Amino acid sequence: MDIDELEDITPDAVADARGSACPGPLLEAKKSIGSVSIGGVVEIRSSDPGSRDDIPVWTERVGHEYLGVLQAEEGYDRIFVRRGK
Repeated sequence: MDIDELEDITPDAVADARGSACPGPLLEAKKSIGSVSIGGVVEIRSSDPGSRDDIPVWTERVGHEYLGVLQAEEGYDRIFVRRGK
C-alpha cells in the first residue's frame, strides 16, 4: 500500500505499544489482532525500531496481511495489519 492509502485507513483497533521494548509491541499486536474480525485492521503504535522488522515477519508466519508503516510526526511508527484468520 502507498502512503496515501495507509493514511486513509481507519483501524478497527489500536494497540499502543509506545515506550515498550521488544517483544512488547509484538505481544500487543498479537493480543489486539484477536479483538477484530477477519478482514479487520489493527494499527500498532510502536517507538521500538525493531517492530518494523518483527511485525511483518510475524504476519507472514501466522497468515495475516502486513499493510505497511507510517512514521507519525511525534516520532513513533504506525504499523497496519489486516487480520487474515
